[in-house]
Amino acid sequence: MPKRAPSSPAPLDPSPAPEILQLKIWLLGISPMIWRRVQVPASLTLRELHGVIQVAMGWEGIHLFQFMLRARRLGSLELAARSPDVPLSELRLRVGTRFRYEYDLNGPWEHEVRLEGRHEADPGSSYPICLDGDGFCPPEDCGGVPGFLARREAWTAPETSRDFAVLADFVDQLALKRSTGTSIDAEEVDQVREAEPRRACAE
Repeated sequence: MPKRAPSSPAPLDPSPAPEILQLKIWLLGISPMIWRRVQVPASLTLRELHGVIQVAMGWEGIHLFQFMLRARRLGSLELAARSPDVPLSELRLRVGTRFRYEYDLNGPWEHEVRLEGRHEADPGSSYPICLDGDGFCPPEDCGGVPGFLARREAWTAPETSRDFAVLADFVDQLALKRSTGTSIDAEEVDQVREAEPRRACAE
């Protein structure tokens, strides 16, 4: 009876793909909503998530920050908060869990973060990644939500639109009259002088 050839050892199971968390982040107190949807590795620390949020939202990272999670504060050392060097995987977050991220505490800018789902990493994708979002990030140091809303209201006021139209028309007329050697009317200059302070207040 022929001898059976020894069977080759079974191949080792490949390492499991890293776990990915899908998070939705939005700014509180502003409508229409300014938000981003990101996917990050579960191994990411809160400090690293701070960096992801800064880039995704459009902040400049020049102020202190903290996360508020289950009555714990984790963030900048200057705030006497706990260290944010904690991996997300150790926070035992459930799908639907929400927590707070605050940036520039003089403002402050308050963000809500919600865990939308978990899945294995896609071998063809790089993480972290921003999947979606809407709304432009407010400028730094504009006075927090009240200052931003006041500025936005000034920008969208009908007077501001008319002022920009006056300034644009003046520039066009200036170019035309320079090319023809015509002098500028005093009345046109007065209109620009009136429009300029209002436009400056809107900035």
